[in-house]
Amino acid sequence: MKWEGRALRAPDCSILKMGARGTRPSEKKIVHLFEAIIDANHRAVGGDANAGLHPADFAEELPVIALTCIDPRLNAFFPNALALPAEQFIWLRNAGNIITGPLSSTMRSLALACAVKGGREIAIIGHTDCQVCKTTTMQLLDKLKALGVERHLLPDNLNEFFGLFSSERQNVIKACDIVRQSPLIGPAIPVHGLLLDIETGRLDWVVNGYETPATLRDRLKAPIAPGGSMPDMMKSLPAFQIGEMKFPEGKIGELATKAESWVAQKIDQLEEALPGTPEEKAAVAKQVAAFAEKRWPKPPEAPASAVPPKIPLPQPIRPKYIQTRGRR
Repeated sequence: MKWEGRALRAPDCSILKMGARGTRPSEKKIVHLFEAIIDANHRAVGGDANAGLHPADFAEELPVIALTCIDPRLNAFFPNALALPAEQFIWLRNAGNIITGPLSSTMRSLALACAVKGGREIAIIGHTDCQVCKTTTMQLLDKLKALGVERHLLPDNLNEFFGLFSSERQNVIKACDIVRQSPLIGPAIPVHGLLLDIETGRLDWVVNGYETPATLRDRLKAPIAPGGSMPDMMKSLPAFQIGEMKFPEGKIGELATKAESWVAQKIDQLEEALPGTPEEKAAVAKQVAAFAEKRWPKPPEAPASAVPPKIPLPQPIRPKYIQTRGRR
C-alpha cells in the first residue's frame, strides 16, 4: 500500500479500549502514548480505516516534540502519521535529522521546546531514502563547489561538521543517545527513535524511550538465573547487544595489540552508557571483559629462540722456539 498522506482519524472511542466501536481488540495492553501511536499507525497502513487514537487519553504525555529531516516529502506525513492534532505536535527540522553534540543548536531548540512550549516527550524520526544519507563527502564537496564554496573555506573534518552518516537507523540511534546524555534535557523526558518508510508511511521503533534508562537499570540489577550466563542477560539489553561485538579480521599475530585496545575502548564506552552507580557499571563492564577474553583468539606464542650449538674452541697454538747454533 502506498501512503497517500491521509490522516489517521480517531474513532468515537479510543482504539486502545477493548471492543471499541469500529476497532478490533488490542492484542496487548497499551500504556504509553507512542505505543498507541505505533499501534494505530501499523493498523492504518494495514488498511484499517478506523485506526487512530484518542489524544485525551494521553493528555499528560502531550504535546510531543519531533525532530525530522527537511525532506519536502515528509510534509504529507506529519502530524497525520502520528494520529496527533497539529496543536499537540511541536515540529523541529534540519537536514538529515542530525544532532552533532549535546550542546548544539538543535539541542538548544529541543530544550526550549520542552521548557517553554511544554513538550513532554521527544521523538527523533528518520526516514528511508534519505538524500543526506546517500551523499558522500566527495559528492558534497562537488555540490558545494558548484555553489561557489571552495574547499579551503570549509572545516577540515567535513563528516564531523555536517554529521554525515551512512545508515538512517544508526543516525537515529546516535541522535537519541546524544539527546539522552545532554544536560539540557531532563531525565523525566522520554527520548524515542523512529524510522518512517517514505513509501508506505509505516513507523517502526528504533529506540523505545520507555525502556531506557529505567528498564535497562532494572535488567542490570536482576540476578542471573541458575544455569544462565552473562551473554544471556546481555542479549536482553536494548542499548548493547553482545552479538553485535564484531571483532576485526586478519592475522592474529598482527592485530592482537590493536584488537585488545579496541575491546578495551568498547568496554569503556559501554560502561559510560550504562545507567546506575559506578560500582554497578564496573561490575557489568568486568563481566563483559571476562566474556570477551574467553572468546578472543589468542595470538600464537612466539617460539622460544633456539640456542645456537656451542662450537668447540680449537686447541691453543703454542709457538715453537727453534734454537740455532751460534756461528763460530
